[in-house]
Amino acid sequence: QVQLVESGGGLVQAGGSLRLSCAASGRAFSTYTMGWFRQAPGKEREFVATISRNGDSTYYADSVKGRFTISRDNAKSTVYLQMNSLKPEDTAVYYCAASSTYGRVTTPGWYNYWGQGTQVTVSS
Repeated sequence: QVQLVESGGGLVQAGGSLRLSCAASGRAFSTYTMGWFRQAPGKEREFVATISRNGDSTYYADSVKGRFTISRDNAKSTVYLQMNSLKPEDTAVYYCAASSTYGRVTTPGWYNYWGQGTQVTVSS
């Protein structure tokens, strides 16, 4: 079992920045591929970014590429999402997730554990 707790969400103006954190507890954090997803009201949950077990490989959705950066600190069992140049369309609940699958994991169904989510609201 892995427990995930997100933090760092909030209200920010367009063009601003936020840094989300996701702290993990339970089984060895470094054995999981980690991902960030988001879900806006009335929309399906969508992939944002993923990072490999040792952090040497990352992959992003086209909508956030060049603006968001995913990173992890295995010693602290934490994954981060640095969000810059935020846009109103980035408004959503952001979730971190852990997958036991190796590789570029972009589909929610391949993730085994999820956090409770943190709200990000970007005002225009």
